[in-house]
Order: sequence, then structure tokens, then C-alpha cells
Amino acid sequence: MELNNVKETAAGVETRTETEVLVVGAGPCGLALACDLARRGVRALVVEQAPGLFPGSRGKGIQPRTREVLDDLGVGDAVREHGGPAPVGMTWQNGRRMGEHHMFRVAPPTDAEPYGAPWLMPQWRTQEILLARLRELGGDVAFSTALTGLDQDANGVTARLSTGPVRASYLVAADGGRSTVRRELGVAMAGETVDPAPMLVADVRIAEAALDRLNWHMMSGDAGYLAICPLPGTADFQLVAQFKEGEPDISPEGVRAVVAERTHLDAADVTEVRWSSDFRPRAALADRFRDGRVFLAGDAAHVHSPAGGQGLNTSVQDAYNLGWKLGQVLRHGAPAALLDTYEQERRPVAAEMLGLSTRIHRGRQERGTAAQQLGLGYREGPLSVGRAGALEAGDRAPDGPAGERRLFDVFRGPHFTLLAVGTDAQLPEPATPALRTHRLEDAYEPYGTGLFLVRPDGYIGWAGRDTTGLAGYLAPLGLGLAAG
Repeated sequence: MELNNVKETAAGVETRTETEVLVVGAGPCGLALACDLARRGVRALVVEQAPGLFPGSRGKGIQPRTREVLDDLGVGDAVREHGGPAPVGMTWQNGRRMGEHHMFRVAPPTDAEPYGAPWLMPQWRTQEILLARLRELGGDVAFSTALTGLDQDANGVTARLSTGPVRASYLVAADGGRSTVRRELGVAMAGETVDPAPMLVADVRIAEAALDRLNWHMMSGDAGYLAICPLPGTADFQLVAQFKEGEPDISPEGVRAVVAERTHLDAADVTEVRWSSDFRPRAALADRFRDGRVFLAGDAAHVHSPAGGQGLNTSVQDAYNLGWKLGQVLRHGAPAALLDTYEQERRPVAAEMLGLSTRIHRGRQERGTAAQQLGLGYREGPLSVGRAGALEAGDRAPDGPAGERRLFDVFRGPHFTLLAVGTDAQLPEPATPALRTHRLEDAYEPYGTGLFLVRPDGYIGWAGRDTTGLAGYLAPLGLGLAAG
């Protein structure tokens, strides 16, 4: 995935790795981006300062829109196998069950929206699945490799790593809320403390006879609330506790003590503390998502309260938006100006999701349809042109029947799809395999009728009743139509 060049320096011979994209950080965002780039044939190097993948459950909720993204990246089956639906909430008081309540909007799947509810899977498992997919595609992660500095010029970025220098055409910072890359760039991050009370999060195992795995258990009291959620596909529970006074003790003894203090369980019922951490809920947004040839993505660009499960999901979708644009520039001759649209499209979405997370955390809004991210889009974005039938450019492209396949099967992959629905309008011949065509003979309610250009990230880029204006739209994307 990278090339080694040797050059003479005053200190002797220096080996410098060269790659097209350097991805800093092997969290869900960095791994998703690396998978997307790999399937586009873009050489990418992923570096991670830790010796291995993140070990905790932290971002455990996968929203319906992100499930669609992961399915397109080729890991949908693994996500289904290793995850599960969110259990029904159960409130407790003084050791007694007070009643169940649904924490999320749950809707049956439809043709247009195949996933109707959030899916739970610990973050460490999500990362394992994405890393396995990356390796299938020929990529990998360089662990124990820290970025110590960077310089950029008109032609690329030179990154100084703990293992030696790397020269890349572009660099993507996916290195978290304390991003080294963001600090090196001097990009400010404005935000607020969502809740001054610190929180403890831990992955624990609990004696089978002490607590069932059928519910997401909620306890509240004067010291703050505590929640214990079974993690599908594992024997673990995720424990989250709020501390109105004092600082959390994240040692195994401290975790057991807070369980014994706030629940009907004994400390000994916590048979193992597998991972623990503390944090203060915060919301923050980077002033910009691009600085020359460097891009900020995921938590490096926006930090969310965990309420509502928006952080990991927004991060993966950052990667999904940026990946195809880097691919078009590096592989299909699109002008570099296309990369400006990453910030133009993703920063408003991140700001919207930050507001949602904060309102949910503070009890001002219920978890509902907005949290599922199916309604997000880019109608006001620079790549959205036209309207046809029931959809406007910038809308998410719905799923649906497509003969013996599904529309998502037709869209799956790194290509654009020109979709004709219920119209006799002629479909032009693409000049490149990066653009494909498909026709639905009959009208389909979620689309109506018309022509729809579906981007590689599953959004409508252009829409019309005929092909007028299509060629002009395609050219800045590095696409074209056959002559004649």
C-alpha cells in the first residue's frame, strides 16, 4: 500500500515512505476510510499510536444509516452476526423493577429503509470487523506509530512519524478528540461542557444469577444515575455512571464499589472489569475540516456527548463522504476543488448532530427519527442539482426492489449509478466504469419517476426528467458520457 524511496541527507541515507493518503488513527472513522480507499485502488497508509485497536465498548450504538454504510463497505453480514437490537430499558428503584420503556424509536424495516432501529455492538468489535475487511482488501494498520509533526506544500504532506518520515498526497486526521494533527495545524475547536458531572464507563462481566441480559438496566439516585447494558455478541455489560460529586475511581475496585453503592448487586457480582475510563460530556466543533492537503474527520473534527449515539455514526459517515472524493481526484482525474465539498457538506451535518446529542443529553429532546440519521442529506450542498419525482438532489437514495436484486445491491461499490425510474428517457452510455446505469421500468413511490444520479455514498447528486445538464454535472466529478 506504500512505496519506499531512498534519498541522501546530511546525516546519511534516509528511507522515506510514500503513499497517496496517510490516515492517522485506526478508530472506526480511520478504518472505514481506509476500507473505502482500498476498494478504489487508492494507496493508503493507516498509522495508530496505540499498540493495538481500542479495547472498550465506548461507541456501541450503530444507527440505521450507518448500517447501510457498513453494508456497502462489505461488512454488513459481520455486523448482523456480532451485534443485536437494543434491549428494552428497565428502570429500578431500591432494588425493585419499576417498569420497562423503549429507549429508541423502533420501526419495522421497509423496502426503502431496510434498518428500522439502532443496532448495538461494542466499538472494539466494530473496529475488529473493519480491520479484517481492510486486510481482505490488501491494507493494514501500522500500530505503535505516532505522528510527531507535519509540513505541507502545494504538492503534498510530509509527516514525521515515530518510525520515520512519510510523504503523502493527502493526510486525514482521524486521531480523536485530542487530535495531534489538529493541534499541529492550529485549528481551533469551539465547544461547551454538556454536563459538568464526570462520568465513568466500563466493560464488566456480572454473575449470571445476579442480573439478566434481557433489559438495559437504569438506576437513579442522589449520587447520579447508573446504567448497565448487555452488549450483544459478548458476555459483557457496558456500565455508565454519573458522578455529581467527586471524581470517578476507574480501578476495578472503584467500579465494583459504585455498583454496590447504587444497585441491588454486591461488589462480588461484578466478576471482571475488562476496561474502564472516565470523561466529561462535551460538545465541540472544529473551525474548519480542511487545511490545505489535510482533512479532519471523526472526533478530530467534532466531539459529541454519548447521548443519542451520534459520535461514532457521524464519524463513519465523514469517512464515507471523503473517501469517494479522494478516489475521484486520485484515480479519475477530478479537479482537486472537489475536495472542498467535504467540509461544505459534512460540517453542517456535524453541527446538527452535535446539537441533537446535547439536547438529548439534557433531556430536551427524545431519541427519535432524527437520531437514526436517515433523514440527513445535502440539499443545500454544492454537489446537489435538480429534482425529479419524490426526491431532490442531496436526499438519501432509498432502497427498494430491483428485479432479483435490491437497489442497494445495484449501488454497492465505488461507482456512481444513473438510475431511471418509470421513465422512457434514454440512458446514455457512460464513458467510464466509474459510472453505471440501471433502469426500473415502473414508477416506485419513494422515487416517483425520473432520472437520478446516485453518488457512491448513497445520496442523489443530480436529478432530472431527462439528461439535460447531466454531462455538465459529471465533468467536475471526473466522469463523462460516451460520444454519440
